[in-house]
Amino acid sequence: MADQENPSQPAEDLTVFVQNLLQQMQGRFQQMSDAILNRIDDMGSRIDELEKSIGQLMEEAGVEEAKSPNR
Repeated sequence: MADQENPSQPAEDLTVFVQNLLQQMQGRFQQMSDAILNRIDDMGSRIDELEKSIGQLMEEAGVEEAKSPNR
Protein backbone atom coordinates (compact mmCIF):
# COMPACT_ATOMS: atom_id res chain seq x y z
CA MET A 1 0.00 0.00 0.00
CA ALA A 2 1.16 3.53 -0.73
CA ASP A 3 0.14 4.77 2.73
CA GLN A 4 2.60 2.36 4.36
CA GLU A 5 5.44 3.58 2.15
CA ASN A 6 4.86 7.29 2.94
CA PRO A 7 2.55 7.75 5.94
CA SER A 8 2.88 11.54 5.86
CA GLN A 9 1.40 11.81 2.35
CA PRO A 10 -2.28 12.10 3.47
CA ALA A 11 -1.32 14.84 5.92
CA GLU A 12 0.57 16.70 3.20
CA ASP A 13 -2.38 16.32 0.82
CA LEU A 14 -4.72 17.69 3.46
CA THR A 15 -2.39 20.62 4.11
CA VAL A 16 -2.25 21.49 0.42
CA PHE A 17 -6.04 21.17 0.13
CA VAL A 18 -6.61 23.47 3.13
CA GLN A 19 -4.09 26.02 1.84
CA ASN A 20 -5.80 26.10 -1.57
CA LEU A 21 -9.20 26.42 0.06
CA LEU A 22 -8.01 29.32 2.22
CA GLN A 23 -6.50 31.06 -0.81
CA GLN A 24 -9.78 30.72 -2.70
CA MET A 25 -11.72 32.07 0.27
CA GLN A 26 -9.33 35.00 0.62
CA GLY A 27 -9.75 35.80 -3.07
CA ARG A 28 -13.53 35.72 -2.79
CA PHE A 29 -13.54 37.88 0.31
CA GLN A 30 -11.26 40.37 -1.44
CA GLN A 31 -13.63 40.50 -4.44
CA MET A 32 -16.61 41.02 -2.14
CA SER A 33 -14.78 43.71 -0.20
CA ASP A 34 -13.84 45.53 -3.39
CA ALA A 35 -17.42 45.33 -4.67
CA ILE A 36 -18.79 46.70 -1.38
CA LEU A 37 -16.30 49.58 -1.36
CA ASN A 38 -17.16 50.43 -4.97
CA ARG A 39 -20.85 50.49 -4.13
CA ILE A 40 -20.22 52.70 -1.09
CA ASP A 41 -18.21 55.13 -3.24
CA ASP A 42 -20.99 55.14 -5.85
CA MET A 43 -23.60 55.73 -3.16
CA GLY A 44 -21.56 58.61 -1.76
CA SER A 45 -21.37 60.21 -5.19
CA ARG A 46 -25.11 59.85 -5.65
CA ILE A 47 -25.78 61.41 -2.25
CA ASP A 48 -23.53 64.34 -3.14
CA GLU A 49 -25.41 64.82 -6.42
CA LEU A 50 -28.74 64.63 -4.58
CA GLU A 51 -27.63 67.23 -2.03
CA LYS A 52 -26.50 69.50 -4.85
CA SER A 53 -29.82 69.10 -6.67
CA ILE A 54 -31.80 69.78 -3.50
CA GLY A 55 -29.72 72.89 -2.88
CA GLN A 56 -30.38 74.12 -6.40
CA LEU A 57 -34.11 73.47 -6.07
CA MET A 58 -34.21 75.31 -2.76
CA GLU A 59 -32.31 78.20 -4.32
CA GLU A 60 -34.74 78.35 -7.23
CA ALA A 61 -37.68 78.27 -4.83
CA GLY A 62 -36.17 81.06 -2.75
CA VAL A 63 -35.81 78.96 0.37
CA GLU A 64 -32.77 79.60 2.51
CA GLU A 65 -31.06 76.71 4.27
CA ALA A 66 -31.30 76.81 8.02
CA LYS A 67 -27.84 77.33 9.39
CA SER A 68 -27.04 74.63 11.91
CA PRO A 69 -24.11 74.88 14.31
CA ASN A 70 -22.68 71.63 12.90
CA ARG A 71 -22.06 73.06 9.40
